[in-house]
Amino acid sequence: MSFTPTRDRVDPEKISTTPIRRPDWIKVRAPSGETYEWLQGLMRSKALHTVCEEAMCPNMGECWGSGTATFLMLGDVCTRTCGFCDIKRGRPSALDWLEPERVAQAVKAMQLKHAVITSVNRDDRRDGGAPIFAMVIGRIRELHPGCSIEVLIPDFKASLEALQIVIAARPEILNHNVETVPRLFKSVQPQDRFDWAAATLSNAKKLDPEVLTKSGIMVGLGETMDEIKEVMRYQRSWGVDILTVGQYLQPSKKHLPIERYYTLEEFAEIKEYGLGIGFQWVESGPLVRSSYHAAEQVRQLSIVHRKLYG
Repeated sequence: MSFTPTRDRVDPEKISTTPIRRPDWIKVRAPSGETYEWLQGLMRSKALHTVCEEAMCPNMGECWGSGTATFLMLGDVCTRTCGFCDIKRGRPSALDWLEPERVAQAVKAMQLKHAVITSVNRDDRRDGGAPIFAMVIGRIRELHPGCSIEVLIPDFKASLEALQIVIAARPEILNHNVETVPRLFKSVQPQDRFDWAAATLSNAKKLDPEVLTKSGIMVGLGETMDEIKEVMRYQRSWGVDILTVGQYLQPSKKHLPIERYYTLEEFAEIKEYGLGIGFQWVESGPLVRSSYHAAEQVRQLSIVHRKLYG
């Protein structure tokens, strides 16, 4: 029986029929420009996907216009049904073992100083697709030496073996997003578990103390400020170095509704609190996403790490 990927995510009772008015400080520019069009053509010519497009990132125009992008690997169909995400879900195709070569070629063509690699969840595989991450890291090192690499990985169901495969390839940044607070975890990402996120991030530091670890959360799904600060303390206890906090924006009426918009003052409070409890870097703002200012993070924090471990 054939299976058609779908973007349906949420119980109909949870669908928002009266959306909250978007505040003036959230302005998303439509992507355009010569560099953006060149990058779009490059991605299509190499049969590549970007999370920028698949997840409808609000910063796509800004990032693509400056010549950066986050590559989406392991196909464009996810095996999980998170209520916030616009990536297709369903039964994915077999792994494309030539994908790492095409991504590395694109990184070289773009002359990137920092490449961000992420993927859909591949729960159909015991290793979660971890070997593909290791392959693309190795190939970028060969084709475009000097380019730092950030991987935004799935939780691999807390598989230490899968995580070891990625860590052994020595990315500069190992990123895994917690996404939300423990109370909302199952309603926001039904197939995920909070302890899997905890194991992924804490084990990364144990396997390689030199790797910069990173995580992110969304706000506006019904959590409280106290819960946000609690999950931030959890992330610090796992050794997370870099935190990103952004406003959840509902991709469509089929997705989880926005409970409220956070103010710029509240984002500033979150950043101040994060730095106060020991994060080395905090990006906190309405349009902040996982890869926002990633190049600056690795450049500045790598200097600190070299002093500590060099």
